[in-house]
Amino acid sequence: MVEKISTGATPLSDRYAIALYALADEQNVLNETVDQMDALGRLIRESEVFSRLVHTRELDARQAAGPVDAVLKQQGFSTLIQHFVGVVIANRRLRDLPGLIAGFADYVAARRGEVVATVASAQPLSDLQRIQLRARLAQAGYGSVRLDETVDASLLGGLTLKIGPKLYDTSLKSRLQRLQYSLKGAA
Repeated sequence: MVEKISTGATPLSDRYAIALYALADEQNVLNETVDQMDALGRLIRESEVFSRLVHTRELDARQAAGPVDAVLKQQGFSTLIQHFVGVVIANRRLRDLPGLIAGFADYVAARRGEVVATVASAQPLSDLQRIQLRARLAQAGYGSVRLDETVDASLLGGLTLKIGPKLYDTSLKSRLQRLQYSLKGAA
């Protein structure tokens, strides 16, 4: 039996995460499933066409099932992932798939005792920067940290780091905004 662990995600994503985790664990494909769910999240973020398919409101479940299944098969996703996405579509939750993927990642991290740190940077982090960031987080008392990285060019430079409810913002964008507000106050 899989125990309920509070991840701070939505009750909907918790239900799907617990079910997928239990099934993958039962079939002894948990690590493969974790990797493939991560790959599915990347596919949604990086493929504009697939992202539009997932987020469109005009398609009904029957219309979306075929194209989504074809993409998953073409990309080499396992039968378990294909069936999981099929259940999501049948339950009319395709637009919620990115949140369900994030909820699954959070659930797995909680089960493994990892802390999830969401990092947004203006440019992709180098390996050295990842090592330095993990070392800094270890100094701050965070043991095992999983970095969830995104690139946001609007930050101009620096990065934002979110761990649980805490947000650390060292981006150039926020520094310029603070400078602008302080100049308005001085005038």
